[in-house]
Amino acid sequence: MGSLYSEVATWLHRWSAGLKLLLLAVFGTLLFLIASPWVLAGCGAACLLLWISLGQATQVARRLMRSVIVAALLVAGFHVLMGNPVLAAVSSLRLVCASTLGIVLTVTTRPSDLVEVLEWLLAPLARLGIPTERVAMQLALMLRFTEHFFVQWKKLDEAYRLRTGKSGGLRLIAPLTIHMLQATRRVADALWARLGF
Repeated sequence: MGSLYSEVATWLHRWSAGLKLLLLAVFGTLLFLIASPWVLAGCGAACLLLWISLGQATQVARRLMRSVIVAALLVAGFHVLMGNPVLAAVSSLRLVCASTLGIVLTVTTRPSDLVEVLEWLLAPLARLGIPTERVAMQLALMLRFTEHFFVQWKKLDEAYRLRTGKSGGLRLIAPLTIHMLQATRRVADALWARLGF
């Protein structure tokens, strides 16, 4: 399965996965508690500096980031048409900032490190009889399939662009769905054969 993790070492690669997850949770929550577009604009500038500081490590996720920006512009445009420019600025800035933080975490953290943190966080639930290993595995698979979705989308779009000279857009939905279903089946078969679930 494809991954957005970058092997290009950066200063953020040296931080532990647990610390990065904690900071993501804290700053992500703060973003939705802030209502001032000016403060959120400052947060956006900070996220931009964070992105730039990672240099070539962000290469694997730049197309995804462009998609986030397009989505933010669409959200902003909708709110402007509805006559609420302040909400347009707040909503789009929150989306871009939160997405940037999430993508930065994905680019600079190995999936296996994230799984270890999830297992540690879920460990107390084992006393209640909850199969924490399976829950951690399910959460890890969710993260991996989210990554895989965007990696496959990028590959299909690049292949389509080579053939036609333009972006695939909505034409990629059908082949992307087939790829994802095939990947899901392969992973399910592997889990059943090796782990029994």
